Amino acid sequence: MQKEDVMWLILVKLNRMSKFGGAHTALRNITKGLPSFITSNKKGKKLIEKAIKELIRSNLLIAKPSTSEIHISLDPR
Repeated sequence: MQKEDVMWLILVKLNRMSKFGGAHTALRNITKGLPSFITSNKKGKKLIEKAIKELIRSNLLIAKPSTSEIHISLDPR
């Protein structure tokens, strides 16, 4: 699976959860919904991390530091 496919899955999941702007969710909740053949190995986990970092850099996701981990949401703009 390519990084673009993982990025698409993340965006669709956040859209389905209605996480726009101030409504955010923890990163662990995003990885729960991804297919197990991606999340079960080390290579897949690195792919997920790279996809999330690229989405944040391209301003499609907003990262909000929380007490325990980073929370993310879709940028409403």
